[in-house]
Amino acid sequence: MRHPFRTALAVLALAALPALAQDTYKIDPVHSEISFKIRHLLAKVNGRFTKFSGTVKVDTKDMAKSSVEVSIDAASVNTDVEARDKHLRSDAFFDVAKYPTITFKSTSVKEVAKGKLEVTGDFTLHGVTKRITFPISNAGTGPGMQPGVVVAGFVDGALTLDRNDYGIKTFPGALGDEVAISLNVEADKVSN
Repeated sequence: MRHPFRTALAVLALAALPALAQDTYKIDPVHSEISFKIRHLLAKVNGRFTKFSGTVKVDTKDMAKSSVEVSIDAASVNTDVEARDKHLRSDAFFDVAKYPTITFKSTSVKEVAKGKLEVTGDFTLHGVTKRITFPISNAGTGPGMQPGVVVAGFVDGALTLDRNDYGIKTFPGALGDEVAISLNVEADKVSN
């Protein structure tokens, strides 16, 4: 038979545990941007992805316990030139019929200075997964446009990828190997 005093102590001990400081945010694709820039001959061409989703879990007490997951619809690539976009969707580049999704799943988040983060994780593009790290700024949280909505911002994320590492080798020389990626994210807090 359990002692009622011990049971009461156990219940009190559980109640005294700190609540999780982790908040979950859903990426708002309407107010976020995943864009890229690559050299074409002597100039540079810009593009972006228009369909993506993801979650950001932020632990305000320990940023190392935060995480990020993003899924990008590769067919949503948009350079404002339909013929080029169609070519980018083909097997010469993204091969969206075979590899419809580009993904990122963090393995660590490190606060390197106040509001400055380094996010490391597994990035999968064109069927190849590589571990990447990129800096991004934590812009904090604030009220959203609708009453009761809280938003978080993560801005000025930047990294450079070598497209050859992911098996995309079309037009060597005419196209640069390095692709500059830019990330700006606004995310809505998910109600608990």
